[in-house]
Parts: sequence; C-alpha cells; structure tokens
Amino acid sequence: MDYATLLQILDSTLRLATPLLLACLAGLYSERSGVFDIGLEGKMLMAAMCTGAVAYLTGSVWIGVLAGIAGSLIFAAVHGLASITFRGNQLISGVALNFVASGITVLVAQSMFQQGGRTPPLEGAARFNPITLPFADSASAIPIIGPFYAEVLSGHTALVYVALLMVPLTWWALYRTRFGLRLRAVGENPASVDTAGVSVVRLRYTALAITGILCGLAGAYMAAGLQAGFGKEMTAGRGYIALAALIFAKWRPWYALMATLLFGFFQALALRPDVIQSTLKFAIPVPALDALPYILTVVVLAGFVGRAIPPRAGGEPYVKER
Repeated sequence: MDYATLLQILDSTLRLATPLLLACLAGLYSERSGVFDIGLEGKMLMAAMCTGAVAYLTGSVWIGVLAGIAGSLIFAAVHGLASITFRGNQLISGVALNFVASGITVLVAQSMFQQGGRTPPLEGAARFNPITLPFADSASAIPIIGPFYAEVLSGHTALVYVALLMVPLTWWALYRTRFGLRLRAVGENPASVDTAGVSVVRLRYTALAITGILCGLAGAYMAAGLQAGFGKEMTAGRGYIALAALIFAKWRPWYALMATLLFGFFQALALRPDVIQSTLKFAIPVPALDALPYILTVVVLAGFVGRAIPPRAGGEPYVKER
C-alpha cells in the first residue's frame, strides 16, 4: 500500500467515523447519568429522515439540521418519560424506539415524496459542502505532513470538525465542570446527589437532551454530509456499533475517539477490496468485507475490551426516598 492510497483510506476513515463518534459521545452522556440508551440507532434514523426531508423542502441544510435535532430530541424525550418519569425498563424503551423509527421514517418519507421511502437527492445549499482548511493548498508540497493535512484533515464538511471538537469539549464538561461532576455522580450514586439537594431527574433529562442533540447531528451528517438524502435503514446498525465503541472506550471521551476511528478504519477498508487483495495476495468476497466492521464489533467485545465497568447506577430507575 503506497502513501497516496493510505491517505485515501484515512480520509474515508474520518468521514465514516464521524457519525459513530457523535453517537458514541451521545451514549456517553446518557450512560454517565445512569440511563442506558439502546435507542441511539432510532434517534439517528429519525434525525436523518427529518434532515433529508426538511433540507430538500427548504433548500437549506442548516434548517434541515435543526429539524433533525428536533426529531431526535422528541425520541429522547419519549425515552426520558418511559425510563425516568415512569421508571420503565431502559433497554426495552430504547429497543422500542428503534423499531418505531425503522417504520415511521419510511412511512413519512413515502407519504411525502412517493419515492420508495427515500427523500429526493439533496443538491447545492441543501447539503453540506466541504471546507478547505487554511494553507491546505500550499502545505501539500511539504513531504509527508503536507499531503496528510491537505488530503486527510482538510476538505471535510462542518459536522466532521464539530464532532472532533466535541471530544475535548466533552472531556472538559465531564471532568472540569460542576455539571460534569454531578452528572458522573448521578450515574454512580444518585441517592447521594439527591441528598445534596440536586435534582436527579433534571440531571438525567439534561443528559438525554444532550444525547438527542448529538444523535441529531449524527443523523443530519449521514443524510446531508455523508450521503445526499435519506434512505431506508441508512444508519445500517451504526447506533449499535457506537454502543460497542462506547464500551470499548470504557465511557471515556478520548478513548471514544480512538475506538470510533478504529471502527471507521475497518469500514473504510471494507470499501477498498483492491487494497486488501493486493496486501493479502488473495481475494476476499465483497459480502465478507461488508460484514467486517460488524465482525470487529463482536470480536472486540468478546475478547479485547477487558474489564469495562459501567456506571453503577446505570439501567436502574431512581426512586426518591421519603
């Protein structure tokens, strides 16, 4: 594999890892607060449909993004009502939202556009355009570092850079602010937080709201950045892969970045069978390459995670003592 091919694969890695990273950080906030959220997939799917439909109708990708965030927040609110207010089973609530999103997104898109559950292709201002970073053209002449900056780091859409900036922002919010301290505490021992006079319910709803926003950005990126419109089941299990990456990262922001980049790299590699064949000297069936990221998910969780300890109060509804 030459350097130019490696740069192409790394460029694809960053693009493909972006929705995983946003969804993984979304799950990190909710699970740190003690609310397990299997419904990341459903929130991303709903956000993708809302973004694709509204961006096409208005011709503005940013209005589409706001619609995608709104759709994801509605699902987050439903999950909060079921698991926090009514103290239902968090896992069942999340799975139910995934099933609802799988059906309702196709139904709404079909009723609006009559294109088999898809939205029309997005063009122009209705989708994200790549951003060229400063000095990218002149830096390409610098050996090794220059092409990496110009071809891998530069030329992505705005949400790619937003996702990368969310990693240090999440680390700072969780480990350097009072809000982060309380959020982590409510996921470990909500009774002590309640005793200190802080509302457990409010903190958990706040965490779910952040989860909804980040999942909304992930779905919006898929519909208006990674692809040009919404398609049936376009998330393709990325919400579940994000959960696996979250466990692999042991609920830490910087580890989440590395985990999602790893999964994104395998997804990018699956799109280049020529590289795999030239490296291994034998052909691998395309369906096997498509399954590679999902096989990696199982292998990582089965044997390479080590001891990943979730928040102690995770999955347990809090009942205020009287």
